[in-house]
Amino acid sequence: MLSEAKRDEALGGLPGWSYDPARNGIAKSFKFADFGAAFAFMTRIALAAEKADHHPDWSNVWNRVDILLSTHSEGGVTGKDIALAKAIEAALP
Repeated sequence: MLSEAKRDEALGGLPGWSYDPARNGIAKSFKFADFGAAFAFMTRIALAAEKADHHPDWSNVWNRVDILLSTHSEGGVTGKDIALAKAIEAALP
C-alpha cells in the first residue's frame, strides 16, 4: 500500500482523480457525449484491466462512468491502482 505522501504525489500527476477515504481508493467520474461513447471507453479499460489482472470498481449511467481503484488485497491504494489510472487516462478519446 502506498503511503499517504506517495499516494498524494501520484495523484498530482492524475488530473481529476482524488482519494476517497470512505472507500479507501482513488476515484474519478468521466462524462461522454452519449452511452455509446461511454461504453466504448469502458471496453478499452476492460482490456487494459484484464491485461494487468487488476479490475476497477465502476458504474455506468448513460454518458457517465464512475471509477474507483483500490487494491483490496493490500487494503488500499497501490502502484497497481496508479498504473491503471494512467492507462485509463491514456484511453480517453
